[in-house]
Amino acid sequence: MRILILGAGFGGLELAARLSEEIGSTAEITVIDEKPGFVFGFSKLDVMFGKRTAESVFHSYGAIEKPGVRFVQTTVRSIDPGRKSVVTDSGQFDADRLVLALGADLDPSATPGLVEFGHEFYTVPGAFALRDVLESFDGGNVVIGVTSTPFKCPPAPSETALLMHDYLTRTGHRSKSTISLVMPLGVPIPPSPGASAALLEAFDQRGIDWHPERTVTALDGDRKVAVLNGGETLPFDLFLGIPVHKAPSVVLESGLTVDGWIPVNPRTLETEFPGVYAVGDVTSVGTPKAGVFAEGQASIVADQIIAESRNQSSARSYEGRGICYLEFGAGMVATVDVTFLSGAAPVGEIQGPSTELAASKAEFGSSRIMRWFDRDWSQTIASE
Repeated sequence: MRILILGAGFGGLELAARLSEEIGSTAEITVIDEKPGFVFGFSKLDVMFGKRTAESVFHSYGAIEKPGVRFVQTTVRSIDPGRKSVVTDSGQFDADRLVLALGADLDPSATPGLVEFGHEFYTVPGAFALRDVLESFDGGNVVIGVTSTPFKCPPAPSETALLMHDYLTRTGHRSKSTISLVMPLGVPIPPSPGASAALLEAFDQRGIDWHPERTVTALDGDRKVAVLNGGETLPFDLFLGIPVHKAPSVVLESGLTVDGWIPVNPRTLETEFPGVYAVGDVTSVGTPKAGVFAEGQASIVADQIIAESRNQSSARSYEGRGICYLEFGAGMVATVDVTFLSGAAPVGEIQGPSTELAASKAEFGSSRIMRWFDRDWSQTIASE
């Protein structure tokens, strides 16, 4: 069986690992990504706030050596889901099973003034570049703002606000600074009242200004203000933005999308084209756009493909559950256990925050790197 995986984030890496374990000796598994390596979302913040080096959080796809798996670094130019065929800068690839895990693209230019007067921290280059920006920042009005919905990792803006408080405190600039958080949500984490209450309490304790049910529509560089969708303005000396999200252009041009994202069977992650699946941020499956959900979806797709390769059927179906780690700053981490597809309203339970869960988060990252790259990441972190 020829299996083609487009994208090597949480979903693509987990799928390749599972398939290699189960059918690597009899399948041809090709993983395509235009990037040279993988960086965890939470690692972007570690580098941005000076806790880790960029080199220590980068994991090269070229280091992957798994039975049946081949990685190709190239750009996808067109996708024919009916034929399960893909054209790339490295040629054409044909498959028996095709899985799209290309994530969401970010468009800072869609928000007037963001490129010229602000900074985005949701891409790896954007977050890494902010390390130097923050090192030269001597205090002032900091605004962290979401520019549209949907957006990846809904807890990340809240985490960034709390970590910014820690950073400014550590550098001695907190007393002459303000921190404002602008989000389109009514509470920080709607599925979890407990997590939202804990975050709002943390904001209040740290003097972080919370602006719910708002997005940033533009940055006015002349007046140095962020313009919100309700007409209000917030002064800024440093603006950290979450840019507009959209499906990659090659996906939009493939005929797979409806209202901008790929609809899938919520239980199997199969698209309307037989043998073509989609996982993670590129879908409209109904769960948040976050790595842990892409990983869970990839596990279900792996079950489907493995069963088909053995002329069997899989009884497992996707249940929309994910456990996210949530940084509270000061070395404290919480977890939020959320289920979205149980047939009822989504519900999330919080544990922590605590230092023990901070250790659990580190183990989570190390275990994935060992599983996906066969590399002991914990030793790299410990050596810093």
